[in-house]
Order: sequence, then C-alpha cells, then structure tokens
Amino acid sequence: MNYPLQMRFKIFGLAPQIFVTDAEGNSVFYVRQKLFKLKEAVRVYRDKSRKDLQYEIKADRIIDFSAKYNFTDTTGTALGAVGRKGMRSLFRATYDIYDGDEKVMVLQEEDVWKRIIEGFLGRIPIVGYIIILLINPSYVVRRIDGPILFRLTKKPAFFEGKFSIDQIDTTVNDSEANRALLSMLMLSLLERSRG
Repeated sequence: MNYPLQMRFKIFGLAPQIFVTDAEGNSVFYVRQKLFKLKEAVRVYRDKSRKDLQYEIKADRIIDFSAKYNFTDTTGTALGAVGRKGMRSLFRATYDIYDGDEKVMVLQEEDVWKRIIEGFLGRIPIVGYIIILLINPSYVVRRIDGPILFRLTKKPAFFEGKFSIDQIDTTVNDSEANRALLSMLMLSLLERSRG
C-alpha cells in the first residue's frame, strides 16, 4: 500500500461508515457496520460500490465489554483478532491484537494527557465539542517486543472524523499489516465518540 493512508468517517450517519484511501487518493477500504445486530458485525469492502468484500469483523459475544473482534477473509479463513484490554479506561485506550490465541501486537493511545484532558472537559456542553476538535489523539501499533509499526493520528475536522495512518517500520509483513489495519478500523468504530 502507498502510505500514508487517509481514513475518514461520517460522525452524523445512520450506519457507521469509514472510507480509507491511499496517498494517491485510491480507495483501499470501505467499511460499513451493520445496524441492529446483537453482536458487532463489520464488513470491509474494496470501495463504496460494496461489490468486492475483502474482510469481515465479528464480535465473539453480544455485549462488547471485553469483546474480541475476529477477522476473517472472504473464504472464512481466520486472520486474527483485536480486543480491548480491560475496561474502557479514562487514562489510555489499549487493545491487544492476536494471531490465533497468541497476542502479537498492541494498539495503544500514545499520549495519556490528551485522554485525561478530554475525559474531564469533553463532557461539558459546547466546551466539550471544542475540546474534541482541538485534542487530536494518536495511537501506535507495536509488536509485543517493542518496535512501533504504525501510527494512527486524528486530524482536525468539523463534521467527520479524519485520521492518517503512517507506516513507521518497513519490515512489516502482509499478515501483520492486515491485522494492524483491521484493528485500527475497529478501534475507530469503538472510539468514534471521541470525535
């Protein structure tokens, strides 16, 4: 893929949708979350036409507290999973990324102070909206042994969420990249209330 990838989603949409394009503006993914499902069900297509299904992401349980979101390709082959580490935290969003049952990567909010400020001021009417616009969190995907592979950074935007995905480590293989990208897509759906 041609990095950086640009990810945007509509904040005021009936069904959550994410558009991902590469550095040249070509469609990489179009994500549509199914509505009114007891378990989270997300479909990842090549583009908005929804003719070319690439992946599916399904929760392993009805209530999403500590749910694990499993990734499969179009043949139903398991590619990995992502799950929130512990309860939703006031201090730092952290997700574990799995290959089968083995934890292989971590997706974590980079700056704790942005989360704390937003947590305290983000609930105040009007002020909260301005805070969400000004505080732009970033997340990093790293291997368990430490090196950062990707960085997901929120960009300022009024009526949609905008993010940039940068590849930091060029030694990433295709399966690691797929797991990381699908995890970042799921994170953006789960954390979208943060603007």
